[in-house]
Amino acid sequence: MREVLRGGVGHRAKSEDQSTIGHKVLALLMGFALLTAWQNARGDDPKSSPTPASYDKEIHILITQQCAGCHQPSVKQGDLILTTYEGLMAGGAKGKVVKPGQPEESLLIQYLTGQQKPQMPFGQSPLSAEQIDLFRRWIREGAKDDTPAEARSIVVPGKPIEYHAAPVVTALAYSPDGSLLAVSGYREILLHKGDGSALLARLPGISEKITSLAFSPDGKTLAAVGGTPAKLGEVELWDVAQRKLLKSIPLTSDTLFGASFSPDGTMLSFGGTDNEIHVIEVATGKELLGVKQHDGWVFGTTFSMDGTQLISVGRDGACKLTNLQGGVFIENINQIKGELVAIQRQPQHDNVLVGGEEGVPRLYMIHRPKALVIGDTTTLIREYEKQDGAVVAVAFSPDGSEIAVGGSTNVVQVYKTDSGDHVATFEGHKGGIYTLAFAPDGEHLAASGFDGTVRIYDVKSGQLSKAFVPVPIQKESALSSRQGGL
Repeated sequence: MREVLRGGVGHRAKSEDQSTIGHKVLALLMGFALLTAWQNARGDDPKSSPTPASYDKEIHILITQQCAGCHQPSVKQGDLILTTYEGLMAGGAKGKVVKPGQPEESLLIQYLTGQQKPQMPFGQSPLSAEQIDLFRRWIREGAKDDTPAEARSIVVPGKPIEYHAAPVVTALAYSPDGSLLAVSGYREILLHKGDGSALLARLPGISEKITSLAFSPDGKTLAAVGGTPAKLGEVELWDVAQRKLLKSIPLTSDTLFGASFSPDGTMLSFGGTDNEIHVIEVATGKELLGVKQHDGWVFGTTFSMDGTQLISVGRDGACKLTNLQGGVFIENINQIKGELVAIQRQPQHDNVLVGGEEGVPRLYMIHRPKALVIGDTTTLIREYEKQDGAVVAVAFSPDGSEIAVGGSTNVVQVYKTDSGDHVATFEGHKGGIYTLAFAPDGEHLAASGFDGTVRIYDVKSGQLSKAFVPVPIQKESALSSRQGGL
């Protein structure tokens, strides 16, 4: 048969009768048909992999991407938690959802196929036939948890963990009135008083990493984007007053970055490892736009003042201008010189500050003052002092008169926006600085990063006002080594 498929019949035909070869081929095909019929009679799928379905490598990933947004401890729709194997097998308000060995009797399959209403995942496209068949096969094979013992997490999704060391901080955001400072943690957001004097709330979720935080203009909603590398890209929308998770929106299979609210607060933009710019409607969670403008990961996004355009930066080194209507690309507003990871729009102006691996912060106007020509640099307003390493974080003061720059070195630099004059250098960090946020009063600047300590500086005096570890640290125990330094 192999020779037939490879086209080797012609050479053998000289010494072997064609009809004999035909009979052999026919016999092989009939044998395959009989084998298929026997497999179907046993209830096996001949197209499926001969290896057992894996909860660890297949089922859990699908559940995380498609179902965990609505069925996690912070939401728990139908009293069903799907973020752990134990929760899945325990079932919910309607009883057990999985009956090992009986896929068609399992509520999980009935909801996925639409036999039970509403069809799941709720409000999203149904799973493909292949994905549902994977669930069927896993249940038929006993619905076992094959997660290796050494890989079983001692962290329960949705439950604040015990820290034995400060985690790296990748995101900070002040509420519009300055009363709150949101800080990223491991699988959670920490809400502190704006002056850093007290921890007010812990908001646990399912994403291992929060890469960006943003308060809505009215301060009522807190958005967090991030995910679990190679598994999940998620947007979380929290009711600030109630400390309640409003929506968990799994969108991609990898981490998301660079959240930004539209000026009217109705939309949220962000980027991802899928090279796309995403925009969702805040009220519904519906994705309004997903366009692949970049040739690499998208690390930062921001809206124009009127909310009709998006500006984004990414690994390809481009700062791109895109029309929100239809996602139409307009142009690159910069000359590409290296990977860009940070962007912020100047308050009350359509100018953006960007930074990246080259270490030179640059201020650009969004709208080109004249027709584009080769080598045109008319959008560039100012280059600031070259840093000693890559720029990872940038921030404008509330009135736009000053900028702060942080990155792979352990200092924060502050400059006058218009002149580029140096204002202050803030030190004390042990490692890189990954996130910056000016307080709404414009007099204080929060910074954090590798060492896991949040430092709040008095901008006018140049002094440190407050330094604190944003998470509660537990005493050392045997568990500390198992938590990977958390």
